[in-house]
Amino acid sequence: MPEPAIEMLGITKVFPGIVANDRIYFRVDKGEIHALLGENGAGKSTLMMILFGLYEPDGGTIRIRGKEIHIRNPNDATALKIGMVHQHFKLVHNFTVAENIVLGLEPSNRFGNLDLKTAEKRVAEISATYGLAVDPKAKIENITVGMQQRVEILKILYRDADILIFDEPTAVLTPQEIDELLSIFRRLKAEGKTIVFITHKLKEIKAAADRCTVLRRGKYIDTVKVEEANEEDLAEKMVGRAVNFRIDKEPAKPGDTVLSIRNLTVLGSRGIPMVRDLSLDVRAGEVVGVAGIDGNGQSELVAAIAGLLPVKAGKIFLKGKDISTETIRSRNESGIGFVPEDRHKHGLVLDFRLDENLILKSYRLLPFTNRIGFLNFNVILKHAESLIGDFDIRAGSGPATPARSMSGGNQQKVVIAREIDLSPDLLIVSQPTRGLDVGAIEYIHSRIIKERDKGKAVLLVSFELDEILGLCDRIAAVSKGQVVGIVDSSIADERQIGAMMGGIARG
Repeated sequence: MPEPAIEMLGITKVFPGIVANDRIYFRVDKGEIHALLGENGAGKSTLMMILFGLYEPDGGTIRIRGKEIHIRNPNDATALKIGMVHQHFKLVHNFTVAENIVLGLEPSNRFGNLDLKTAEKRVAEISATYGLAVDPKAKIENITVGMQQRVEILKILYRDADILIFDEPTAVLTPQEIDELLSIFRRLKAEGKTIVFITHKLKEIKAAADRCTVLRRGKYIDTVKVEEANEEDLAEKMVGRAVNFRIDKEPAKPGDTVLSIRNLTVLGSRGIPMVRDLSLDVRAGEVVGVAGIDGNGQSELVAAIAGLLPVKAGKIFLKGKDISTETIRSRNESGIGFVPEDRHKHGLVLDFRLDENLILKSYRLLPFTNRIGFLNFNVILKHAESLIGDFDIRAGSGPATPARSMSGGNQQKVVIAREIDLSPDLLIVSQPTRGLDVGAIEYIHSRIIKERDKGKAVLLVSFELDEILGLCDRIAAVSKGQVVGIVDSSIADERQIGAMMGGIARG
């Protein structure tokens, strides 16, 4: 038998109203890439937070490299050479790469002053060793999300970690960045590192992992060799039933134009045009997808439609009405639903309860507010219970659960449930299945198609080409803020869309 790097035996963790981990068994061998798979709320992150010392277990035993230990906090984990890259990065945005990496472990010269040059040199050496290609002097606010993740990896390598935990590492990455990250995993493994990564994405497991442990509703289900398992088997173990990977839908029956964008120009955060003279129509009863490499204007486009960014030039029409300068509330009331790509920044109030987040756009309306202006808490509670059931939202305290305490996937379900429940004429969905498991993805896709079939117009932005090709009726490929071409999904393929995303117009 290979030597175990990690053994977690009978691990139990209970939170109010929920058993997050129920006597879980988890073993990772030294020098392997081990995937931890499960539905949203299955207990994966909780288990790894116990291993990293962010939670203490209510029961069970942990052994690291064969020795039984008690991890009370992250400092204990760091001393055991365990490092963790969290789903939401822990970086100071106005610090440089090197300053973030040495934070808490700052080197000093013989006079006791910060020796940043030595730190930058060491960071550059580690970066070169593992092929991370990160500039130590770059500011975090000026680098891509993919590069920020590499900084997080460098942080734990700088601390000599040889057991590396990644929580949903690909949730915010583009397909190209995902490929690069999986290559980094292989290089780390070749250097003798042990890697655990939490994911919902079965293709990534097949591409990178040696073995996979499956959790479901807080319980251990199985550990399998990845080369001996197919995606269908893994999905069934994860959700407890067969999963349909095909998106079943009838041909679209498009009606009148709901959204009309004409010669739109939108500036980004640095005052540079990110959307340039872009025109696009979305009709009732169809899903139009926007496909592009991250940073090519998709975020700015949907932000401008939703009212989060001002229009520099051009017009946005909703059902024939110019809404280019309308307020966000006015746009919502006119029939726009919006699932933003950043659920924390634009989708939720994290310190509000689940039921409060579900009425953020409708709290002032009947029946949630009575005729004299007071909130109707019984109605709000029943409304939340209904959506929790419909969208399978896992929340330990039900409607009273603080949004902050929920898993990322369940937070995403809350946003999607709220927007779909409003039944808007135009539903804008940006990265709608980011962080969701295959069962939840299957359901969200079916709900999007259901909205389309009810005659709603849907504008979908996604980095997942499979999702774009499977869900959309028409696909608009964008490059450098412009539409390169629009194709019918029935005749499109990944190669063609990929070429258009790279700026090559359709021949």
